[in-house]
Amino acid sequence: MRTLVLRVNPLVQLSVGLFSLLGSFWIRSLPVALIAVGAYVLVGLLLLPGWRYPLACLGFTAIAAVTIVYSTWRLGGRDVEEAFTAGLRIVVLAGPGSVMAGYVDPSRFADYLAQTLHLPARLIAAFAAALQKFTGFGLAWQQLERVRRVRGFGPSRNPLANGRYAANMSFALLVQALRGASATSIAMDARGFATAQDRTWAEPAPWTRLDRWAVVVAAVLGCAPIIARLAGA
Repeated sequence: MRTLVLRVNPLVQLSVGLFSLLGSFWIRSLPVALIAVGAYVLVGLLLLPGWRYPLACLGFTAIAAVTIVYSTWRLGGRDVEEAFTAGLRIVVLAGPGSVMAGYVDPSRFADYLAQTLHLPARLIAAFAAALQKFTGFGLAWQQLERVRRVRGFGPSRNPLANGRYAANMSFALLVQALRGASATSIAMDARGFATAQDRTWAEPAPWTRLDRWAVVVAAVLGCAPIIARLAGA
């Protein structure tokens, strides 16, 4: 059951974020916000394949939520309930989408964008290549970090030294990304990327029964704030 999120197509995965974005506009009170957050947490506990990655996404979302809570509390008459409602609205707005984006496979995403939404093939091919490069940044960072540790340039406990270390690592990652982008563009041009008219795609893009049910679940979750508000919560 926890692999269902990985088996649905990428458009369905991203629809979770779209419905949560639309539903967040209906969060105007703390009970509605708690119901919406609770619904997403409950479904996440049942369906997500792991908890570390969702918690990391929630941590980044919480940073934005905390700033919204503080600014709303400070500038909005120091109303605690209103401040927490605004913070939870940000969690519902950004949290589900950021979690689901991490499960999107770039190649499958390109297949569905081109075959289902009929977007321009050249644009989609370039977009898929960029996404694949982006997902490789984590691995490139680990390799650079391992090389620097072997050479005795690892991070220390000094915050200033760690700042220089992060800057050097970022510059090395930028150089590696530019070299990789250059190699990719040459390889794509060599295969007729610029002049091809009729393109083929790696896999078909069907909509299975699981995809349709997943869209329904995403829509119901997005409608949770609307239902709660209409019910008087």
